[in-house]
Amino acid sequence: MILRVGLCIGLTTEMVQLLKDNGIRTVLDLVSSDLETIARKCSLSYKALVAIRRVLLAQFSSFPVNGADLYEELKSSTAILSTGSKSLDKLLDAGLYTGEVTELTGAPGSGKTQVCLHIAANISESLKQRVLYIDSTGGFTATRLLQLLQRRTENEEEQVVSASAPVKMVVVDSVSAVIYPLLGSRQPDGMAFMMHVARELKTLAKELGVAVVVTNHVTRDASCGQVKPALGRSWSFVPSTRVLLENNKESCGETSNRRIASLTKSPRQPVGIQVELDFESWEPAEDAC
Repeated sequence: MILRVGLCIGLTTEMVQLLKDNGIRTVLDLVSSDLETIARKCSLSYKALVAIRRVLLAQFSSFPVNGADLYEELKSSTAILSTGSKSLDKLLDAGLYTGEVTELTGAPGSGKTQVCLHIAANISESLKQRVLYIDSTGGFTATRLLQLLQRRTENEEEQVVSASAPVKMVVVDSVSAVIYPLLGSRQPDGMAFMMHVARELKTLAKELGVAVVVTNHVTRDASCGQVKPALGRSWSFVPSTRVLLENNKESCGETSNRRIASLTKSPRQPVGIQVELDFESWEPAEDAC
């Protein structure tokens, strides 16, 4: 924060100019410097500088929080939502965590939308929580989701209970379809828009206590030929967890229903873990090699 007149009482135009002339240009510069030295160099009142620093610290610094209290608050506000697949839950360290953004990446046809639909159906029916599904590509199939729900239950009363429950999961399928067309030299506002979307998604997850799941396509690294998530390095800091989905071409010819899920980013698990997912049964499968 740049020092300026009106930032706090007592910070006059003359004082701001004297501080700037002596290399004190920001709030951080002022609160982290030796006030006796500043008072002597700038010919300012030491008591006035102390008073100003107290006000600035009260306005801009964080309040100390007891670690035990913070941990208890985190436990009470964080929920772990099962995906319905024991294999995927194992990969994600028990499931999707509220307050976080989880990203599913993969090439077209890798099963990103299918995974989102299966997870949405499980959270809606088994956990009795509402899911907000945002489809930006036209890949959402309502009849398919209905089939998944009816496979789990045909009880209309249970469906009504789920419809009245709080929203615990938000799906954006796909986030890259919205952002990618706006990136590039001809779209100077694209990066700003991407960071705005990132900020809104993370705020949504944290403040409302929901699990946010986004899908993203992949590109190929020109230097090594390996696939990597799209949207670049700036976006890579948005999701807490990233899962790469790929076709399982060695699964007895059943490539349409089986996928390999690889953990590429996680705050809790070692990256590189792989599991096999079966869309047909959405049952626990054997770990992939």
